[in-house]
Parts: sequence; structure tokens; C-alpha cells
Amino acid sequence: MKLELARGLFLLLALAVATAAAAAWEEPRPQVVSKIDLASQCPLPRVMKSEVSAQPDPDLLLFLFGMSQSLRSPA
Repeated sequence: MKLELARGLFLLLALAVATAAAAAWEEPRPQVVSKIDLASQCPLPRVMKSEVSAQPDPDLLLFLFGMSQSLRSPA
């Protein structure tokens, strides 16, 4: 097989693979999430039990605040 023919065949194969990859590429479109959509996807129980009151740990909140402040660049 001639070198020019092999190069042309390789180019056609590469373009075919790139075209197939572009056709298969799928990204979700941005869309508005409404309350109606959430109700159909993830129904919540009608009666919420509040036996245990969830209180945030102050030490954890302070730790998270400190970590977020350390990520800032010094100005």
C-alpha cells in the first residue's frame, strides 16, 4: 500500500471517529426547575417526623468558615 493512500485512509478514519464522537456528545440543556417537576421526581412524605432536632455543630461551622477563608488569595 502506498504511503499517500495509507495517509488518506487514516485521515478518513480519523474524521469518521470524530464525527461519531460529535454525534454521540450529549450535554443536558439548561432548564428551569419548577416545583411541579420536583414533585413528580422525588415525592416527599406528607408527615415529617421531627423527633430529633438537627442543630449544626458550631465547631464544624467554624472549621468550614476557616477553610473557605484560607482558599482566598491574599489581597
